[in-house]
Amino acid sequence: MRVAAIQMTSGAEVAANLAAAADLLGRAAAAGAQFIVLPENFAYLDADEAGRLAITENFGAGPIQAFLAHTARTHGVWLVGGTTPIRGLEDRRAYSASLLYGPDGECKARYDKIHLFDVGVPGAEESYRESATAIPGVRPVVHAASVGRIGLAVCYDVRFPALFHELGERGMDLLALPAAFTVPTGEAHWHVLLRARAIESLCYVVAAAQCGEHAGGRRTYGHSLIVGPWGDVLAECPAGPGFVAAEVDIMRVERLRTRFPALEHRRALRCGRPLAKDS
Repeated sequence: MRVAAIQMTSGAEVAANLAAAADLLGRAAAAGAQFIVLPENFAYLDADEAGRLAITENFGAGPIQAFLAHTARTHGVWLVGGTTPIRGLEDRRAYSASLLYGPDGECKARYDKIHLFDVGVPGAEESYRESATAIPGVRPVVHAASVGRIGLAVCYDVRFPALFHELGERGMDLLALPAAFTVPTGEAHWHVLLRARAIESLCYVVAAAQCGEHAGGRRTYGHSLIVGPWGDVLAECPAGPGFVAAEVDIMRVERLRTRFPALEHRRALRCGRPLAKDS
């Protein structure tokens, strides 16, 4: 199976972002990709996070979701729609939802980003408070698709191994990770974190990133990656909008897990209580 990660420099104009995404998705599909991942905030990215609330959609309806459904159906691909702001029960915040569409254009799974980016970036005059406009999700998601068992996560999630332990327990073969990593954190941690997540779960990782400078001056790192289950980088898109594609073999995951059964050797640890000594 051929997979692809789309890399974008999204801005504050939704129509322009969707047009750019449509072009890149069409090119990736023409190159033979059957599974494609868009970056986080692909339809809108601005330093003013409050602006995303203006494009919030009800789940199952709205122009961004219609675009994703139409694109997946038109190209006959599995499509992870980066993230889309989906309305919750409160008006002032929205879920940052990663939506998985099948080749029939139907939404097959929804994952709401669990870990929100509330940080000051070391070594830079940048700070973020994603929780001001986003509601954290609570549920890990793995969807059993015809192309394999797909795990969903988003950007800052990659720093929290417990989430990926749970996805691994649910049998994840392929992790889709849309992201908009800042430049300083990306330079320091992007590659090593993605390779670590692939290695510890013995799965493929398809990480689609934002890149360059966006409206309001925010800068993102790019370097969209496709990583193999042994931590090998199969493909990388270092700079500028575009896409990167690679062949993956889900049976390789099964063979590797059989020969190197590290996932079966995990032991549950209780915080604050050491394991009992061998008798």
